[in-house]
Amino acid sequence: MAVAVRPGPKLTVDEVCDELQIARSTFYEWRQKGRGPRCIRLPNGSLRVRRSDFENWLMDYEDPS
Repeated sequence: MAVAVRPGPKLTVDEVCDELQIARSTFYEWRQKGRGPRCIRLPNGSLRVRRSDFENWLMDYEDPS
């Protein structure tokens, strides 16, 4: 029997931009270059970012020094 896993909270593009203090254009530029966080495209065309994917993406960019 399969167990349904409820995914964690999702962020809108505006919420991601607010948290990073960046412009929407910067977010979309990063996405175009493959450098942005992993996104989910909803049937209406809008994007969402899983909080867990966002946090993992941020950790990938931490400065080890």
